[in-house]
Amino acid sequence: MEMRKIKPDGCTFARLLAGFYREERLEDVENVINLMVKFGFQPGVDIYNVRIKSLCKLKKSGEAAALLDGMLGRGMKPNVVTFKHLIRGFSKEGNYEQAKKMFGDMVERGLKSDCNCYYMLVYYLCLGGDFESALWFAKESIGKDWMPKYENMRVLVDGLVSIGKVAEARGLIGQMKEKFTVDQDRWSQVEEGLPQ
Repeated sequence: MEMRKIKPDGCTFARLLAGFYREERLEDVENVINLMVKFGFQPGVDIYNVRIKSLCKLKKSGEAAALLDGMLGRGMKPNVVTFKHLIRGFSKEGNYEQAKKMFGDMVERGLKSDCNCYYMLVYYLCLGGDFESALWFAKESIGKDWMPKYENMRVLVDGLVSIGKVAEARGLIGQMKEKFTVDQDRWSQVEEGLPQ
């Protein structure tokens, strides 16, 4: 590009970074960052999001969180995408407390998540056996008229029953049936099978 006097842009750098992270060529990541400086390109939120997402995919969410701290130290404002990458990354690593913390930090900053963030947390918290936290996120999403997947909610209901929270499971089924017309028959069958 340099020989042809074509100046790279944010998209060029983002693709380079994502590729080098994918191949775990972290030395080349640093070279790209130095190249950005050479071309006078100031990384914005989108570049940071590429880096954070890439680190999270490599199961290096702690390093990704350090990048977030670096953004904040430079006075940059992360967006919902930034936090969703971190929430997913920590969740996939089984660090559910840090995932919930990232969600809380996002909300504290006044950022509003979409339904997918809630569904993701319900799913991963159930995988980790934190059914009470998953229930909170499920109720929040239902309160916003976002219909979670039947499969995820079924795992949550079964999980609640497994820890003796049958009343909560029954209440959740009632909310699902009251709010959404989809899967009414399936929920009725599940409800009938709950212990008394």
